[in-house]
Amino acid sequence: MTPSPATHPAPDADALLALAREALDTEIQGLQAMADRLDIRFAQAVHTVLACRGRVVVTGMGKSGHVGRKIAATLASTGTPALFMHPAEASHGDLGMITPADVVLAISNSGESEELTAILPLIKRMGVPLLAMTGRADSSLGRHADVVLDTGVAREACPHNLAPTASTTAQMAMGDALAVALLSARGFQPDDFARSHPGGALGRRLLTLVRDVMRPLEATPQVPPTATLIETMRAMSAGGLGAAAVVDDAGAAIGIFTDGDLRRLIERRESADLRQLTAGEVMHPQPRTVRPQMLAVEAADLMETHRITSVLVVDDGGRLVGALNHHDLMRAKVI
Repeated sequence: MTPSPATHPAPDADALLALAREALDTEIQGLQAMADRLDIRFAQAVHTVLACRGRVVVTGMGKSGHVGRKIAATLASTGTPALFMHPAEASHGDLGMITPADVVLAISNSGESEELTAILPLIKRMGVPLLAMTGRADSSLGRHADVVLDTGVAREACPHNLAPTASTTAQMAMGDALAVALLSARGFQPDDFARSHPGGALGRRLLTLVRDVMRPLEATPQVPPTATLIETMRAMSAGGLGAAAVVDDAGAAIGIFTDGDLRRLIERRESADLRQLTAGEVMHPQPRTVRPQMLAVEAADLMETHRITSVLVVDDGGRLVGALNHHDLMRAKVI
């Protein structure tokens, strides 16, 4: 049914801000009270999941189900395999998602959701551990559960104390607390997180290596130290790097000459015949270098620290194998 249009003026800005602050205060108080009640049962829940050899099957109905989907996603991305099972669909075949190696995490503020209570005896019959997030430990869900996590709140943030607001915030926060405790217990590190998020910014920063984004040797402008300045400039123009590597007979990078070096050279030697200079005379010796196996973000940090836009890539013996500049890093979305 479509709500009827409001018949009274909308509240002014001050009234709206007061309502927002009251709602936030109610949710903050609910979270603080939940934190104060936290006890050994939370540790028992963590130990139960750590002992699980399968997955955490999260289930919940309505708003609790939406929260459950998020909790399952957070667990899965932080080292705890998890999935969401809709309780209504579970009664029509999806209960087969649960295996004897799994743990079930059921979420219901009242603990009496009809679709959820209908499958609780079947879950218990399977012999899998049942964790509950509920506001009522004496509910049907609470009585069936092996471990109860108390997510009850004194009242909802809804002014009518009806719409799930503070209670779903409490459930969400408890799920986050569970995920954080589990990832810490598993020794989950940022690079583990990145492997679960290869398409995200963090994944790119923690998984992309220099060799993944660098220009190969054949695309890197390079000249011997005996090359004339004109030859060096031609190599730079052809390579499109804005720099040229200066290498010795063994292929070792002994210097670099950049567009910036050229500008500074012209400013310093206005009247001199620059054509007689060689790459060895104008190069910047002992150039900044990186290894192919380094993280690309480390190369970006080095370039930012030294205020340079290009860096040479060398192997462990100092031989040139490629080059990298900030455009390459931007294309790879490392920076």
